[in-house]
Amino acid sequence: MNEPIVAHHWLTYAAPKAAPALATSTVLALARIWNANGAEHSTGNAVLMGALALGAAAAGASAINGRHGSPELAATGFGAAGALALAAVAGYADGLALPLLLWAIATILAYVLLARLWRTDRRERVAFERHMGERRAEHAHVERVEALRADAQTEVARSGAAYAEQLAAALITRATLPGYDPKALHTAGLPQLPTTTHEEYTV
Repeated sequence: MNEPIVAHHWLTYAAPKAAPALATSTVLALARIWNANGAEHSTGNAVLMGALALGAAAAGASAINGRHGSPELAATGFGAAGALALAAVAGYADGLALPLLLWAIATILAYVLLARLWRTDRRERVAFERHMGERRAEHAHVERVEALRADAQTEVARSGAAYAEQLAAALITRATLPGYDPKALHTAGLPQLPTTTHEEYTV
């Protein structure tokens, strides 16, 4: 069976690529709003966010070095650490230069960490599509072989039926010929079908 071809919208491909930049931009914007509402030069808030960032980074490192390491969990941990560090600095600083610098660094690191996951997903998707293509080709070959076999059997059955019809017509025609005498054929030594067969086709 032919599978329907689904045309994906361009946003389907663009959204995952834009997600890291949107995430870091959102953190920067929220941190600057927090800065304008009392977080500027607040040591307590900066220490809290820094501690959370260190905890997230430690979680990401343990996800890489653990017995059951998971690249997805590591990327999540490091991404959270970068976002918290960016929020701490952007909320504490009184200018935009340092927050924008950290925003650029965080965005680049996010893309670096996610690039490996995207390559892995792409390889798995290509391997899956190749495997499914091979399976479809194999099934199509089996279907073609079975179709040829069915056609051959149909032709054999049709040939047998045609031969039987021709034989019956020949027997009937021979029986209606003037001067036809089965006993004379037998006396002359010519081949003759059994009487039962002749009777079956003349009835």
